[in-house]
Amino acid sequence: MDTTNDADVIIVGAGPGGLSAAMLLAKAGVKVIMLEKSNGVGGRTKIIEKDGYKFDNGPTFFHYPEIAEEIFQAVGRDAHKDLKLIKLDPNYRIVFGMGGSLDATTDLDDMENQVRDLCGEKNAKGFRKYVVDNRKKMRLSKNCLNSPWSGVGELFSRRAIRISRVLRPWRSVASDLARMLPDERLQLAMSFQTKYLGMSPFQAPSLFTILAYLEYEYGIFHAEGGLGTITQRMADIARDLGVEIKLNEEVEELIIEGKKVVGARTSKCTYTADRFVMNVDFAVGMKGLVSNEVRKKWSDEKLEEKSYSCSTFMLYLGMDKLYDAPHHQIYAAKDYENNLKDIVENKVTWDDPSIYVQNASVTDPSLAPDGHSTLYVLVPVSNTHPSIKWDSIKDKFRDVIVKQMALLGFDDVEEHIMSETIVTPDDWANRDIYKGAVFNLAHSLDQMLWRRPNNRFEELDGLFLVGGGTHPGSGLPTILESGRISAKLICAEMGVKPDWNGMNYQFEDMKMSRRDSR
Repeated sequence: MDTTNDADVIIVGAGPGGLSAAMLLAKAGVKVIMLEKSNGVGGRTKIIEKDGYKFDNGPTFFHYPEIAEEIFQAVGRDAHKDLKLIKLDPNYRIVFGMGGSLDATTDLDDMENQVRDLCGEKNAKGFRKYVVDNRKKMRLSKNCLNSPWSGVGELFSRRAIRISRVLRPWRSVASDLARMLPDERLQLAMSFQTKYLGMSPFQAPSLFTILAYLEYEYGIFHAEGGLGTITQRMADIARDLGVEIKLNEEVEELIIEGKKVVGARTSKCTYTADRFVMNVDFAVGMKGLVSNEVRKKWSDEKLEEKSYSCSTFMLYLGMDKLYDAPHHQIYAAKDYENNLKDIVENKVTWDDPSIYVQNASVTDPSLAPDGHSTLYVLVPVSNTHPSIKWDSIKDKFRDVIVKQMALLGFDDVEEHIMSETIVTPDDWANRDIYKGAVFNLAHSLDQMLWRRPNNRFEELDGLFLVGGGTHPGSGLPTILESGRISAKLICAEMGVKPDWNGMNYQFEDMKMSRRDSR
């Protein structure tokens, strides 16, 4: 078998985190080769085409654009132009099983009026307090989320002391919100976003009240052609910068000598380099690419003991009509808390499940034939569990979900379906997503910051991580940030001072020895 060592960095997997790192490294003059097992880039962030309809495979909206803006600026590009971002208004509509609805918007005066009309003056004032509180929380926590963490010693750094003032680790998202917002519906509107992390707001740390705030402060965007086009455009930019992307070339094994990764073996070639980046579902990558004998902290046994996010039940529906409905809608079940409890307890909610529906064709007609539309339907469910046999229940559950869609104005769905695809947690698991947990490791306090797999992987020299399974976590903006963090770490380790268009990145705190980083 041939061996090649004509790259400084090998990136395994061409998802958004890997592409983010590749763009920045290439701009810094680092030679990068990406190895992707499928016939296209993007991982879960890609477009599915079926029967003339186009669907997002995974993420369906783009929020907190600041990270992408900075990454693109660093390589001399404009994220809004390159990614063809379209700002939505409203961001989404949330319909409450308990009664009433809200059209979430960046117009905070309008939001305050909507809240007042829905649930009174006290909640309207609470909403304003929520915005002020989370604006401060975001400012103080930002440096904790865009820098690497390597160990418990960093708890005593200045940035950790700053974040401790707002993290409130003794509170959950739900309990933190309840102090400001008496109405349960408003609490729900500001907390359902923890599902982006695959967690219940009753379990997610209070830091994550910032998720809803980011939507109100920065807005939500659609990318023309679907969110999956984002990674296609990033790949084009990476290639223009000199990155070599090899498709249909699956890495079968990382070659390790002692405690250092020295190579990546595919069926075609063995690639050697000084540094490697793993852009693969963390648990799947560890089990599939790294021998269990060399892993202690992240052994197979310990991986099994970790907490993982929820999964999703999906419907991708091609419709022969257009719907005059918001681009994004959420229906929150009347008994929302028990709905979430079912997920945690590995139960299927048959009675009044919460659902999300994307009606993207109202914004982007390119996704379907003329006069037709695409509907993307997502239901948060348990990750894979022996007690849930999806093959035997998925059709029945599908019927329940189609009926639920009427609560969001889609009351004639059965009559207009031209194309249909069902995806269950078992299907996600079969696509190399551990336990079908589409949001990766859960974001509980014992699996955050330094207790999450480090961006510079702590058990092996020469290996860096990007994606939802490392710091700062899952969700498209944070995955892009993981790529930026790893790119900065690699440049610092190589002694490269990148010309990222004058952006003032600090590297001194990243020049730590392997001993310090463990």
